[in-house]
Amino acid sequence: MATSETFGAPPQSDRLKRSITTPLLFFFILGDVLGAGIYALMGVLAGEVGGMLWAPLVVALLLALLTAGSYAELVTKYPRAGGAAVFAQRAFGRPLVSFLVGFSMLAAGVTSAAGLALAFAGEYFQTFIALPAVPVAIVFLLVIGALNMRGIRESLAANVVMTVIEVSGLVVVVVVVAVLVGSGGGELSRVVSPNPDAGVATAVLGGAIIAYYSFVGFETSANVIEEVREPRKSYPVALFGALIVAGAVYVLVGLASSIALPPERLAESSGPLLAVVEASGVAVPSWLFSLIALIAVANGALLTMIMASRLAYGMADQGLLPSVLSRVLPNRRTPWVAILATTAVACLLTLAGDLQLLAETVVLLLLFVFLSTNIAVLVLRRDRVAHEHFRVWTAIPVLGIGSCVLLLSQQSATVWLFGAALLAVGVVLHLVATVARRRVSRRRPERGPASPAPR
Repeated sequence: MATSETFGAPPQSDRLKRSITTPLLFFFILGDVLGAGIYALMGVLAGEVGGMLWAPLVVALLLALLTAGSYAELVTKYPRAGGAAVFAQRAFGRPLVSFLVGFSMLAAGVTSAAGLALAFAGEYFQTFIALPAVPVAIVFLLVIGALNMRGIRESLAANVVMTVIEVSGLVVVVVVVAVLVGSGGGELSRVVSPNPDAGVATAVLGGAIIAYYSFVGFETSANVIEEVREPRKSYPVALFGALIVAGAVYVLVGLASSIALPPERLAESSGPLLAVVEASGVAVPSWLFSLIALIAVANGALLTMIMASRLAYGMADQGLLPSVLSRVLPNRRTPWVAILATTAVACLLTLAGDLQLLAETVVLLLLFVFLSTNIAVLVLRRDRVAHEHFRVWTAIPVLGIGSCVLLLSQQSATVWLFGAALLAVGVVLHLVATVARRRVSRRRPERGPASPAPR
């Protein structure tokens, strides 16, 4: 898929500690992709495509790989925290566009974290103790914020453990259904049975939009690139490896779910994979599988909040957000103000209480980010840098642009309105920040050179 260009050594940053190795980055991406989506949305997917659960998962994987190719080129070409916002600034040179791209990513991150917190506080958590969902979600986010504050290496060490656990849960689903089939149970013919109320192509495309949510998360890795030891070598291997592994696991889980239960049964369940395990007849305690699901949700939230805080830090470092967000702890060198701010916003968003709307809004916002990134690859081809980087085939970002436009055209009016409202908030914040910067600029000649803000 790629060739490389050699011009020297990549720039290094001493602001954030480079402690992420290739295996840690692989588990970071895999853990973020293999999050709560597959545990919570399989029932919704069954209602869309019937028994052909594997088909939209394959389509969504292929669409995600297109944009991942663009990320691999730009992240290794410009290895700085800030991700898509940095790419947009370099490609288009317009602060408003850069801000909106970054804000879309940031809004998607905190919105996703709020949704995951609500998922954590829902049915799986209620298996152990019945408590009000919103307070549980807020406490959960505060714990995630504390772990994020402690340090990136500690957070990613926890991610490795949680990723292994959540993958084991998906393996359990596949294994127990294999046992079911081996004993003569299940229904293999359901895997090729489409939704009778919709055409196959329409149903698969509609399902791919839902399935796409299960693959988003790979883009968050762009915002920790300043903490990766060897970005050029590590990033493409970790990115494509994690997506392919996640896709293979998803397809197996989709096949297993369809074999074990009819689509209408899956669609009725808010814990579809737990229903699959129970239907297999294999003696797996419900509380144990619920615990695994909770860990999967927690892992997704942790990685999402790592992304959001690093993105806020990167945008502040670029002057797109208030400079206070770029402050880091002197010893741990974590962006503590950005962590506090993103955690607080995520806590507020839990009050929305609608997990499906939050999930669909995340996809909508990320599609705008992905569209910008795919275009930026083509625009920035004329910009040569003095270090070796990954280069994707030109056809890949072109196809990526088409895939984003196709998926955007399938979003509902309600999601468009909710997304537009969030972007309107972003425009207001950008205007406020611009006015504040101009006031500071006018005052500086009178007061002399301003001292740099403490870090």
